[in-house]
Amino acid sequence: MAKEKQIFFCRECGFESAKWMGQCPGCRSWNTFCEEKVTVGARKQSGGRTAVVPTSILEVKTADETRFSTGLEELNRVLGGGIVNGSLVLVGGDPGIGKSTILLQMCRNLSADGHKILYVSGEESLSQIKMRAERIGTFQKDMLLLCVNNLEDVEEYVKKDKPKVIVIDSIQTIVVEDIASAPGSVSQVKEVTARLMQMAKQMDIAIFIVGHVTKEGTVAGPRNLEHMVDTVLYFEGDRNAGFRILRAVKNRFGSTNEIGVFEMLETGLSEVNNPSKVMLAGRPLQTSGSVVVCSLEGTRPILLEIQALVCQTSFNLPRRTTVGLDYNRVNLLLAVLEKRAGMVLSGSDAYVNIAGGMRLDDPAADLGIVFALVSSFRNRPLDESMVVFGEVGLSGEVRGVSAAEQRVREAVKMGFQTCIMPKTNAEHLKSIEGIKVVGVSNISQALEYI
Repeated sequence: MAKEKQIFFCRECGFESAKWMGQCPGCRSWNTFCEEKVTVGARKQSGGRTAVVPTSILEVKTADETRFSTGLEELNRVLGGGIVNGSLVLVGGDPGIGKSTILLQMCRNLSADGHKILYVSGEESLSQIKMRAERIGTFQKDMLLLCVNNLEDVEEYVKKDKPKVIVIDSIQTIVVEDIASAPGSVSQVKEVTARLMQMAKQMDIAIFIVGHVTKEGTVAGPRNLEHMVDTVLYFEGDRNAGFRILRAVKNRFGSTNEIGVFEMLETGLSEVNNPSKVMLAGRPLQTSGSVVVCSLEGTRPILLEIQALVCQTSFNLPRRTTVGLDYNRVNLLLAVLEKRAGMVLSGSDAYVNIAGGMRLDDPAADLGIVFALVSSFRNRPLDESMVVFGEVGLSGEVRGVSAAEQRVREAVKMGFQTCIMPKTNAEHLKSIEGIKVVGVSNISQALEYI
């Protein structure tokens, strides 16, 4: 016989407990437990079940993934070449970053190609969506809107008239009547996502889910939400800045290293086909502490400007501030400069920034950070036609990086004349016209060019 009981869930990671706890044992977050009622019943006995027989992997036949274009090349790149039929994609990001905008633009392109699209909104009315859509462009009749909060209503329509793509905006506003809990709760989000996944796989429909994020930047709700879906996309960048970075942190159908670059305009998000040119626009010349590095995002090399400001501190403990870079990595490189290059930086504040609002995790940026710090400390401007890249080790060595030739060719395309790179990469690099390649094996050799 079914009965109700009280269960406590962690809002951050979905950890379950029979009693309330101040700190979650799963994610170590404080005051994240919420109380919910769940129905527990006896498991039904099903008779006449057929035995399940495993299949040899050699007998399994594979088929090519069926993809279709979104009409946005940058979005296609991040998805791995286009939308896969039957896939479930989660799109997260800060409020106002452009999640709904890019999905509306995708829906407009797909409806123009003759695909039937269903846009389900639990946050906005039909008129509000229409006002936003008019700013983007002209839509076709195959773009259908449904403003409901009940998942059963969506399932009934899908059974009658199967669309090609479904957009759910957002997952925290959709509920299932069988669960007696508030929208956005752990139980509701898990159940709605599971039923959407079942719908996508059984009916071969691509479904996009918009997810709210917490103050830490992760999707609100249980952590296993990201494990259930096929692809997780995150929008990055300052909402007050003009550029947006779309990054895949999980992708069962493609690489997780690719990024898409967009610019926010009055008519929506515009694709940036040449990010290097955009990121270097307005770069100051003959200024100390500024250097250009070449990062590799997936298969795309991008030139970025690293800026550093090193000045005498007025505090007992010098300040270290980073924007777009790993704080601990910058501290490590400062320690390497003190130990291996003999530079006394313990009495100086250090501020390091990536211009343009990008976030850089590529180890090849280490040498660029070192150049920017030393240039600012010595107050010596670097050659404006020089680009650098290379990983710096704890003993001061400059290690080789991947795809060196691609990085150098991107620098040639942008008009740079000198490239300082690891010696191991320079020795195996083919001759490239229009640029001088300099190989260095340690930071002492590299600092001779400042």
